[in-house]
Amino acid sequence: MRASASSLDRLIVTFDDSNAVSNSGLILPITLAERLGLRDLFDLHIDLEDRPGRANVGRKAMAIVASILAGGDCIDDTAILRSPNAQVILGQIMPAPSTLGVFLRSFETSDIADVERVAALLLKRAWLAGAGPGDEPLTIDVDSTICQVYGNKKEGAYFGYTKVRGYHPLVAAVGKTGDILGIVTREGNANTARGAGEFVTQVINNARAAGATGEITMRFDSGFYSRAVRDAASAGDVRICITTRMSKRLKQVIAAIPEETWTSIPYWLEGGADVAEVKYRQIQ
Repeated sequence: MRASASSLDRLIVTFDDSNAVSNSGLILPITLAERLGLRDLFDLHIDLEDRPGRANVGRKAMAIVASILAGGDCIDDTAILRSPNAQVILGQIMPAPSTLGVFLRSFETSDIADVERVAALLLKRAWLAGAGPGDEPLTIDVDSTICQVYGNKKEGAYFGYTKVRGYHPLVAAVGKTGDILGIVTREGNANTARGAGEFVTQVINNARAAGATGEITMRFDSGFYSRAVRDAASAGDVRICITTRMSKRLKQVIAAIPEETWTSIPYWLEGGADVAEVKYRQIQ
């Protein structure tokens, strides 16, 4: 495998043992990132001022992106991509793990907004290039997740409801493609719905700014059943599909639904599922 040092467009792929290289699947996402100008976005919008890792921000950030795509989950894993053939795939020299460690530790809380801006601009470029929904309906899934960490001195890393030390971020993704529309890092012991209203507003704004002009539906589980989520969705003129807590009153309402009103639908559980529509007093 041979490539120009300045462009992945000149990559020549051959099938023989002497040119064999692992992680060759990175060619597609890395070439796409190059086309969308991701490295330039990092260089333009991330300013680490006089901190130790300030040089070559775009190159270092792309190295970390490549490592994550290859399955890496710690800084040392970036060393896998330092072989000459692997660096041909990346179209750049892979920094040493120690260099990337210094780079990551140079970030401060104030830099989060800049990273979010890079992500939003990248999404907009991708959607303008044809990957977006345009005026078609868009479904967005919102949920929280647990990111486990092992050090006991990491700021904001606490034990939450899963009894695991880590962070409890909010994540929003396009239901059909998995495109990430927003991530908010929270402390590990944060309640599921904490900050959800503001996050919903941010996600709606990101989707609209990226070029989504059609109807938007956002889906949530019962942990987000709150006035803040409802009001944010209403203000953003989007529909919501949200799991409701099974209160005593709701159980009574469901039990009163006539049998003939239920309709069978395909579902992943064996035997499918039945649905019915009923009026119920919404979140107060």
